Amino acid sequence: MVFELTSAEKVKMADEHYAVIKKFLEQSSGIVLGEGKQYLVKNRLSELVLKSGATSFAELVGLLQSDSFAAKRIKNAVIDAMTTNETFWFRDETQFMELKEKILPQLLKSKGLVKIWSAACSTGQEPYSISICAEALAKMGLSGNVQIVGTDISETVLADARNAVYSEMVVARGLESAAKANYFRVLPGGGYQLCPEIVRRVKFQQFNLLDSYVGLGRFDIIFCRNVLIYFSAEMKRDILQRMAGALEVGGYLFLSSTESMLTNVTEFESVRGGRVRYFKKVS
Repeated sequence: MVFELTSAEKVKMADEHYAVIKKFLEQSSGIVLGEGKQYLVKNRLSELVLKSGATSFAELVGLLQSDSFAAKRIKNAVIDAMTTNETFWFRDETQFMELKEKILPQLLKSKGLVKIWSAACSTGQEPYSISICAEALAKMGLSGNVQIVGTDISETVLADARNAVYSEMVVARGLESAAKANYFRVLPGGGYQLCPEIVRRVKFQQFNLLDSYVGLGRFDIIFCRNVLIYFSAEMKRDILQRMAGALEVGGYLFLSSTESMLTNVTEFESVRGGRVRYFKKVS
């Protein structure tokens, strides 16, 4: 029996191609690939090589090393393909409980306006989950305004986030049936459209965590979860210190439940909620 190779299987990636792609990802987006990740890269980029019109990884690498207009599109596509966009509604649920029951009520009462940054927000479930918490408090009669900025390096996922339309499978991940009924409407052609009162609080912006944070403004709360794991220790420290600079004194930083603060980042102190840990800016 003769097996025909698929187009993707015919694309070969040499060690020198992997080295260039690895360096490009670290310099452009901070993603650090360890040794032995060639299969992952080949698996994610083979179809891109073919769809881009290139005939080999050698051509793709040539574009990554070019400053041409065509190369910019390919560079963005490589970052999109290599960025993990795993997310779902109310991920690390206890953090959202702490946000809704303690942090947001306190800040709304003391400040009136609360600004929140959702970094590496992917297709929008995190910032929209924050907005749902704010909406629940508004319906309980708590006055004030919550403004949320969702950023991601990928324009592709941000387009999905701005659209705010999700499949039934995506909506089911992390949302209880009551929230699904309260905050979504079923579209005639299929899919679920998030309600305007949730969407209106969130603005999305393409942003690379390696860039300057000055233009983003200042925040009372930052969510930066499940993204620092892809950075080197030096880059993590730099990002955390610059996030401290973007936070108001007394503001809060949420990492994922499996992440810890670096010992040489002294701008934060650990806060223990009922069932959750997060960090408060102290200097």
